[in-house]
Amino acid sequence: MSDINRQNTGTGAEQDVKDIMRKYDRESNTRIWEGTPAFIIRWIIVVFSIYCIWSTLFSTAALEKRLTVFLAMIIVMGYLTYPASKKHVRTNYIPWYDIVLMAVGAACFLYYCFAYDSLVMILSSASKMTPFFITVGVIGILCLIELCRRCVGIPILCVAGALLIYTFTQKKLGQVIYTLFYSTSGVMGTPVQICAKYIFIFIIFGAFLERTGIAAFFIDLANAMVGRFAGGPAKVAVVSSALCGMVSGSSVGNTVTTGSVTIPMMKQTGYKPEFAGAVEAAASTGGQIMPPIMGAAAFLMAEYMGITYGEVALKAILPAVLYFAGIFIAVHLEAKKLDLKGIPRENLPKFGKLLGRLYLLLPLVVLVWLVTTNTRTMQFSASVAILVAIAVSLFNREDKITVGKILEALEAGGKGVITVAVACAMAGIISGCITATGLASKLITAVVSISNSVGLVDPTLIALFLTMICCIILGMGVPTTANYCIMASTCAPILITIGVPKVAAHFFVFYFGIVADITPPVALAAYAGSAIAKSNPMKTGVNATKLAIGAFIVPYIFCLNPQMLFIDAVPVKVILIIVTSLIGIFGVAAALNGYLFRPIAWPLRIIIAAAGLLMMDPNTVTDLIGIVLFAIVFCFQYFAGRKRGQTA
Repeated sequence: MSDINRQNTGTGAEQDVKDIMRKYDRESNTRIWEGTPAFIIRWIIVVFSIYCIWSTLFSTAALEKRLTVFLAMIIVMGYLTYPASKKHVRTNYIPWYDIVLMAVGAACFLYYCFAYDSLVMILSSASKMTPFFITVGVIGILCLIELCRRCVGIPILCVAGALLIYTFTQKKLGQVIYTLFYSTSGVMGTPVQICAKYIFIFIIFGAFLERTGIAAFFIDLANAMVGRFAGGPAKVAVVSSALCGMVSGSSVGNTVTTGSVTIPMMKQTGYKPEFAGAVEAAASTGGQIMPPIMGAAAFLMAEYMGITYGEVALKAILPAVLYFAGIFIAVHLEAKKLDLKGIPRENLPKFGKLLGRLYLLLPLVVLVWLVTTNTRTMQFSASVAILVAIAVSLFNREDKITVGKILEALEAGGKGVITVAVACAMAGIISGCITATGLASKLITAVVSISNSVGLVDPTLIALFLTMICCIILGMGVPTTANYCIMASTCAPILITIGVPKVAAHFFVFYFGIVADITPPVALAAYAGSAIAKSNPMKTGVNATKLAIGAFIVPYIFCLNPQMLFIDAVPVKVILIIVTSLIGIFGVAAALNGYLFRPIAWPLRIIIAAAGLLMMDPNTVTDLIGIVLFAIVFCFQYFAGRKRGQTA
């Protein structure tokens, strides 16, 4: 680890990180266990992790049996981990009612598991539901809902609650509970099935990968690449967060982890606190859309869309490049505007030493290669990658994975899956309610009706805008993988029905679910960045939204013109799309920043913003108009800047 990283890893800094995570990340607001209770709970979680690995690789039991055991253990670990509120966080303390909720909730799912063979014959339809079966289902669902409140948050519960109320007005209680608890269309629906089958093993892989020291390597690599340039620390934040974020699966977690190093450096360089916090939050959030891993969502997208993992990663490249290019350009222009310098070369890591640590990338390379070749299942590929991570760590003295660290990684993976599994269960409830009531067709009809009622605007644009709002609301505080499961189950079908290509629809809802973490008023990643930067949270959120403007523009463009996702695009067209889109994002970033060689007057800012948007639309006519407008403003600013002795 370099000196730059070491100076920020003291005990005080570590405690600050924990405090910030507890405040802004529900997953970190956990009970405190010490001594014998901590030992027992740790082994419960480790055994759960080992069971899940075995189950996803080797078990041939009925799907319902595997999922009910999985959810029962999630409830046990969830109530042992998450208190009802922060007031209940005391060492070795759990109130009696939490023990009751944990035991009763788990018992409902375990009853279903052990009585499954007879229940299959008895519950062949909703008409055979008895008061006992209804009671078991209601209690199981309510215990999951309360756990969701504790570890995921209120927004998704508001949506699920509203849909449940609507469903009860349309269907009888027995029919609703049968659908949501006893069938595979509710809590055991596609999202939880994917969680138990795929997501869990990738969370375990991420936990092992973190313990190889790859995060420190990414930060050192970013410092060596861009640290010496103008405003270097901010550029380091962009590059390192892109690399770390793609495997972390948490915008808030990545913001706090890398931000504890990069944000103080940005402030020392001369960036304003709200800008420094915003850069880290925007870059960390963007890490979730960065191929090849995309916070494990890439593998799920392949499953949902019915295409190969390689195709998903390929189609994600240009939107991700545009996103980070926009942030990088904004950071550079801000540095030039403030006349900021880079980090002195003598304080930066040497490339030669970093080359000797490239072996840390081997687990990622092996994972991507195995999945891309399609010779093995994703679960098997992730398992092999875990073994490779353990092997490569043996060459790293500082971060060697010992038996203790293996148990630590299994524990971290088990804890990490709790929130994701609960969010996926809520997604299953939402999807089940929509399916049971036929609400999907009504929603689609409503969206189309509203879209068509606005005569001056393309109906598809209105539909996309309404879907964007839904995605941002549903995505508040939800981990990346669960976030995508929710969006794919609820919002993507609406867009597909109105004619948006399936791949574009899924990318659209995924992007807007992710940017919920930096979109005020509930911008958890931005608020976490502001806590480290000691800046105004709302100003930090607004700055993060401006920096991440690519994530708000690009999805609309690839829905209206799917060639941006390389759909039906010839090689020459692809090259033109890449070039014009990059110039376009430069124009938009310059317009928002208000600086290009020198401050840009408002009329010119409007012109260069329009030019940028036109060039980001993969269309020959719009590209030509955009290039002409961009060239006019660029040349005017360049020659005016030369007269004043300013350079970009």
